[in-house]
Parts: sequence; C-alpha cells; structure tokens
Amino acid sequence: MSEEQLKALMVRGLDGDAAAQNALLTAMLPLLRSFFGRRLRGAGDDVEDLVQDTLIAIHTRRASYDRDRPFTAWAYAVARYKMIDHFRRTKNNVSFEGLEEILMAEGFQEAASAQLDVDKLLEGISPKQAKAIRQTKIDGLSVAEAAESAGISEADVKVSVHRGLKALAERLKGK
Repeated sequence: MSEEQLKALMVRGLDGDAAAQNALLTAMLPLLRSFFGRRLRGAGDDVEDLVQDTLIAIHTRRASYDRDRPFTAWAYAVARYKMIDHFRRTKNNVSFEGLEEILMAEGFQEAASAQLDVDKLLEGISPKQAKAIRQTKIDGLSVAEAAESAGISEADVKVSVHRGLKALAERLKGK
C-alpha cells in the first residue's frame, strides 16, 4: 500500500471512520513485521510483540499525527521508539541494523523531511520503478512480498528496482 493510501486511511480514521482505522492497522501489519524482522533477526516472538505494541501506539497516539506530514515517517518513528523501549526493558545486547540511525532519531520531523526528499526524488522515475524501490528498499518488503503486492513477477520487481536505481544514479550524477 502506498504512502498516499496509508495517509488517506489515517486521515479518515482521525475523522471517525472506524473501518478506515481498522484497514490502516491491518495494512501496517506486514510493513511492521518486515521492519522489525530485518532488525531483530531470529527473534520472532519479539517481532510479533513489537508489531502489536506499535499498532496499539499508532492507534492510541493517532491524535498526535500531523496531517500535513507523511504518515509512514510518523509510523516508523513510533516503531523505532517501541524498539528502543524494548531493548531498554529487556536489557538485551542483541545487535540489530541501523542502531545509530535509530538512536539519532529525535522525532518524526526529521523522518518526515527525509520522506519528502525521497518522494521528490522518486517522482523522476516511472511509477512502477518508484513503487518497487519504495517497497523493497524503503518499506523493507521482500522481493516476493513486493511482487505479490503489485501483482507482478519477482523478476519484474528486481528489474524495476535495478532500472530505477540506475536512472536515479544517472540523474544525481547529472546535477
């Protein structure tokens, strides 16, 4: 599901649409499982606990969401803080990807700004390539998950990501 679709569900949920709120939380399940799964390798129970904690936090703290900002940046900031809290609680010395990035995150303002930069950058390539890059490189979906979501083959996702990244690299070199 795209940023726009998730944000629309969040806004409708904020406006009192319970079905949209439920759809949003359901749509967040695979994204959060992937997010935590990549960072907590081999800790399936912890991943599910963190997914549920994050969904609860998204639901209970939804009033703090700024409608003018990207939803996913806000949601992933909530997820990062839940993961940090988890490690504090368990005093676990588990190594996970992106520790410095997570600890440096001071709030969703910076994440939202980065999200806007990514959105602008991806506008310059085909929508298919942008979606494949967003799902696999940003949202953390596997190639298989992205292919299923888009209704295309895994090879098509891989080609779209490769061509999209190549086009982005050429565009950035030209600036």
